Amino acid sequence: MISERILHEDNHVIVINKMASEIVQGDKTGDQTMPDEIKAYLKEKYQKPGNVFCGVVHRLDRPTSGALVFARTSKALERLNAQFRDKETNKIYWAIVETAPEKPNGRLVHHLKKNEAQNKSYPVNASVSGSKEAILSYRKLASGDRYHLLEITLETGRHHQIRVQLSSIGCIIKGDVKYGAKRSNPDGSICLHARYLKFTHPTSKEEVSVVAPVPSDRLWQEITKGL
Repeated sequence: MISERILHEDNHVIVINKMASEIVQGDKTGDQTMPDEIKAYLKEKYQKPGNVFCGVVHRLDRPTSGALVFARTSKALERLNAQFRDKETNKIYWAIVETAPEKPNGRLVHHLKKNEAQNKSYPVNASVSGSKEAILSYRKLASGDRYHLLEITLETGRHHQIRVQLSSIGCIIKGDVKYGAKRSNPDGSICLHARYLKFTHPTSKEEVSVVAPVPSDRLWQEITKGL
């Protein structure tokens, strides 16, 4: 239920801890979208007649989990969209990878180009037409018997950026078959989680920060124990 995964809610903004199975925007599956779920929740909670507004501010890939912001008013949507577009937010992700990076922390800079037909991005030479610079920083937080936990801070927001850049240095995200994982996860997820998000409230101008609990499966719980 949406109500059990709310990280922040007020008259203008609602932040949800997205599950890996949920979609932000409609696709060919025809599955219910998160805005539809949120509208139903708000309509029932506040006994709202007529249409309920829920604007998409940013997105997470369907197999990814974690903190996701939605706007409850058109004014909030416009202002939040500008914040995310202008990189005035702070986003931190956690990823469980199959192989540890050579260095425990580092900064990755690539140029990526999206292949629309494959819905996949590739590292390319900077001179390639249509390529975009992608930058992230990472650090290793923990290691288990077979997997390793990385914390990633984004400097840019490109299509599948974390998935592509980690894969390019041999740190493939568990379950991410599209970018080289040995096998998929049983639930179709990949082990990438939007852990922390900070933004400026669109009307009060106060800082809002949220931490999204990791998925409840055994691997996530074990590798993050004590963090």
